[in-house]
Amino acid sequence: MNSKKQKSLLLSRRNFITKAGIFLAGAIAGHGTGFASTQAPTVTEPPPPLPWKWAKLDPLEAGRRAYRSYLEKKG
Repeated sequence: MNSKKQKSLLLSRRNFITKAGIFLAGAIAGHGTGFASTQAPTVTEPPPPLPWKWAKLDPLEAGRRAYRSYLEKKG
């Protein structure tokens, strides 16, 4: 084995602690997201059966609403 490959296989104490800290932070973050997803699902009524009726849209009004929504919600 050449020395360059041998050095890459060695794990220093500093590298071990760094990688263990990253792993631990990821585990804590992953565990924390589990609490947010345990909320009870809300029950909504189902959509009307297909085929849905087509609605006429005013292109100018749709453009105005899209522009305002883009400005208000920052894209």
